[in-house]
Amino acid sequence: MIQNIHTGKVIIAGAGPGDPELLTLKALRYLQQADVVITDRLVSDVILNEYTNKEALILHVGKQCRKGASTPQFIINELLVEYALQGKSVVRLKGGDVSIFSNVLDELTALLKYKIPYEIIPGITAASGAAAYAGIPLTARDHSTAVRLLTYYKTDILNDEYWKELAQTDDTLVFYMSSDTLGALLAKLIQHNISPDKHLAIIEQATTPMQNVHSHNIYEYAKNESGNTYVSPTLIIIGKVAALHQQFQWLPNSNSKNYYFKPIEKTAKAEARA
Repeated sequence: MIQNIHTGKVIIAGAGPGDPELLTLKALRYLQQADVVITDRLVSDVILNEYTNKEALILHVGKQCRKGASTPQFIINELLVEYALQGKSVVRLKGGDVSIFSNVLDELTALLKYKIPYEIIPGITAASGAAAYAGIPLTARDHSTAVRLLTYYKTDILNDEYWKELAQTDDTLVFYMSSDTLGALLAKLIQHNISPDKHLAIIEQATTPMQNVHSHNIYEYAKNESGNTYVSPTLIIIGKVAALHQQFQWLPNSNSKNYYFKPIEKTAKAEARA
């Protein structure tokens, strides 16, 4: 690893949940100036192909929870450091927001170790984007006054006391990366007597042309439709607000099972744009 006389800067930016027009203007400006873009899987190709400096090296370092191939985090850290020490302007582009269920702490620690300057640019997280495009306010008078962002991608990640509290709260619950464990998730809430007026919205590929929203009462879904599979990424919203989709839906379902974000099919240090 050879260090240039002038160390580059790393911009850690959120790309939003899918729709390329949800990218912030600040992230756009840095992408147009970038020498290197190190991108997650859940970033629109439109952003990479149309909004990014045509001369930039684009490295795909996607991760895929439980399925397919993923780039190890230490490799991503090494790439950030390597190109910054070459004096490059590096954009680390993450799906959604950089601070929500992201490994940003690992990356910041690596940059700090090598005294590499950085900037953090927030993005629209999946909870906000999915809820808006499904016509669901995350908080609403007489429905919910708070939101919790959670994940249940591992079945031992939450203890029974916490499940009991989640079942009894009127907060809106938003679960990331949890569609594969949805059956167990609902079973836990029902076991702890979640109110029968709570609803469930399952949002596939939110804010993209392939978006689908499945809206159910929790108990009806658990009885009649559990076991369904959904296209990644899928977000789950639980609470009284989830029922508002049926009244305020403004975007029709695509009824498509095609992928907007390509699944990862092979392992590599990084795959560059040809």
